[in-house]
Amino acid sequence: MTRKQLITEFTLLMISIVFIILGFIFSKGHPEPWYVALLFGLSFAIGGYEKAKEGIIKTIENKSLNVEILMILAALGAFIVGDYSEGAILIMIFSISGVLESYATSKSEKALTSLLKLAPEQALKRTGHDEILVNVSDLVIGDEVIVKVGEQVPVDGKIIEGNTSLNQAAITGEFQPVERHTYDKVFAGSINIESTIVVRTEKDPKDSVVQKIVDFVKKAQHEKTKSQSFIDRFEKWYVYVVILLAISLMIIPPMFGWWTKDYAFNRGVIVLVVGSPCALVASITPAMLSALSNGARKRILIKGGHPLESLIGIKAIMLDKTGTITTGVPHVVRIEIIDSLVKEDVLSILYTLEKQSNHPLAKSITEHLDKKYMLPSVKTNEVPGHGMEAKIDHVLWQIGKFDTTIHPEIQEKLDRCNTLGHSNVSIIKDGVTIGFVALMDTIRANAKVVMQDLKSMGITPVLLTGDHKYTAYSIAKEAGIDAFESDLLPEDKVKHVKAYQEKLGKSIMVGDGINDAPALAIADVSIAMGSATDVSLETADIVIMNDQLENIPKLIRLAKRTRMITLQNIIFSVTVITFLLISNIFGMIELPIGVIAHEGSTILVILNSLRLLLK
Repeated sequence: MTRKQLITEFTLLMISIVFIILGFIFSKGHPEPWYVALLFGLSFAIGGYEKAKEGIIKTIENKSLNVEILMILAALGAFIVGDYSEGAILIMIFSISGVLESYATSKSEKALTSLLKLAPEQALKRTGHDEILVNVSDLVIGDEVIVKVGEQVPVDGKIIEGNTSLNQAAITGEFQPVERHTYDKVFAGSINIESTIVVRTEKDPKDSVVQKIVDFVKKAQHEKTKSQSFIDRFEKWYVYVVILLAISLMIIPPMFGWWTKDYAFNRGVIVLVVGSPCALVASITPAMLSALSNGARKRILIKGGHPLESLIGIKAIMLDKTGTITTGVPHVVRIEIIDSLVKEDVLSILYTLEKQSNHPLAKSITEHLDKKYMLPSVKTNEVPGHGMEAKIDHVLWQIGKFDTTIHPEIQEKLDRCNTLGHSNVSIIKDGVTIGFVALMDTIRANAKVVMQDLKSMGITPVLLTGDHKYTAYSIAKEAGIDAFESDLLPEDKVKHVKAYQEKLGKSIMVGDGINDAPALAIADVSIAMGSATDVSLETADIVIMNDQLENIPKLIRLAKRTRMITLQNIIFSVTVITFLLISNIFGMIELPIGVIAHEGSTILVILNSLRLLLK
C-alpha cells in the first residue's frame, strides 16, 4: 500500500461523506426528492469505487466471489428497497474500515520497507582518470567505485585505496563505528563517516548481503501463515453461503406466507451486510504485519508470519556457545610461569612472538600485555597448526600447542585450568613447558538472566558446542544452563537437535548461521545471532541483527501476544456475525443497526491488531 494509494482512498472517502451529509440535509419531506437519491447514489459510487474495483479484480484473478463483492451487493440491495441512506452509509463505513486497514498495513510495513532502502541506487564508478555516475545494478565484479564521506557503500567489496570508519548498522545492527583500512572488506549499505575510499566490487550487486536482506524482508511481507491461508480459503466458500442464505430468506418465507416479499427482501439484504466476514478476514494479516514491524524496529528480521506461529509451544532451545552464549572474544584470565625464571623476560618473549601471529588467541594475549614488552630484531617462525617459535640467545622459545614435557611446578595449575574449561597456550623453553596463558571466552553479561527467563516460560535451554567437556561444563554452569553437549562437529549438532525434538518437543536452534547451518535447517525455528550474512539469511527463520540475546524471550512473548490478539479478533468477529445473523432472522435488528454493528466490529479488530505496534 503506497502513500499515494492511501491518499486516494482517503480523498474518495471524504467526498463520499460530503455527499451523505448533503443527502441528509436535503432529505426533508415525504417522499424524499429525487436528487436526495442521487446524492446518496453519488456517495455510494464514489465511496465504493476503490472497494468495487478491488473486488472485481480479485474475483477475476481468483475466479471466486469475495467480501468486497458481497458488500457491494448488500448496498445495491439497500438501494433497491429504497433505503438509500443506509446503502450509502454501509459503503461509507466499509470504506472507513478499508482506509483504516490500509493505514494499519502502511504503518506496519513502514519499519519493514525502511530496510529496503539500505543501499544507494547509484554509485560513482572510476574508469581510469574519469568518474561517472552509474546505476548500482549496472556494476560488475572488478568495477571500482568511489565512496565519499557521508555516502553509503554501494557494493560488497574490498577497499583498495584509503582508510576510514564505517557505520555498519544496516548490516550488523551495531551503531558503533568500525575502522576499515586498505584491503579490508566492506558491505553495501555501510555509511562512510571519515574519509573518501575506493572500493573494488567483489560481488554482483544482486548477490550482496544487503540485497539478501531486502529479499528476506520482501518474502516476510508476502509469506502467509497457515491461519492466513485458512481464512483466505474460508472466505471463498463462506461468501457463497451468505449469498445462498440471503436468497433463501428472500424466497422461502414468502412462499409459505411467513413474511411479505418486501420484508423478506429487506431481511435478505441485512444478511448480506451482517453475514459478510469483513472482520474475520481482517483478523490476522494486520496483526502479523504489526508484529513483523515491531521486530524490525528492534533490528530483528522475521521471515514472515510462519516462524512467529511456530514459536508457540516451544519446549527446548539449543544454543551454540561461541557468539551466542559467549561474546566470541577470548580474554586472558591468568598467566603462569615457573618461579626460577624472570617473569618480565618471559612476558617479553611471549609478546614478541604472539605479535607476529594472526591467531585470535594471539591477538587477545598481545592486547592483554603492554607494548613495552616488544623485543627488537627477533626473527620468528610460524609453525602451522602449532604456533610461533624463535631462537633468542641460542634458546628455542615456542608459544602455542607443541608436544613437550611439562615442568612439574605448573602441571597441577595447568590441570586445574583445563578442568575450569580454559583455553591454554603453552610457553615452551627448549622443549619444556615452563608456563602457560589461560584464556576464557567471555559470557554475555545477561546470559544467565535470559536463561532463567526462558526456563520461566517452560523452555529448556541446551548448550551445544565443539569445545571439550570441561569448557562446556564451565560455560553452561556460569550461564545457568543445566544440559550441554560437547565435542560436537556440525553434523553432530544435527543429531542432538533431532534427539531433543523427540525428547522434549518443538525446538529452537540458535547459532551464527554459518557453522550451525545444518542444525538450523532441521530445527522447528532457527535463529541466527549477530550480523546478517549470506548463509544466515538463507538458512535462518529469524535473524537478530543487533546480537542481543535478550531478544529471544522477547520474540517468544511477541509470538504469544500475536497469537492472543489474532484469537481475540477471530472469536470477536465470529461472535458478532453469529449474533447479528440470529438477531436478523428473528427480526430484532434493522439495516442501519446491522451496518453500524458489522462495520464497527471490523474497525475494532483492526485497532486491536495495531496494539502489536506498541513497544
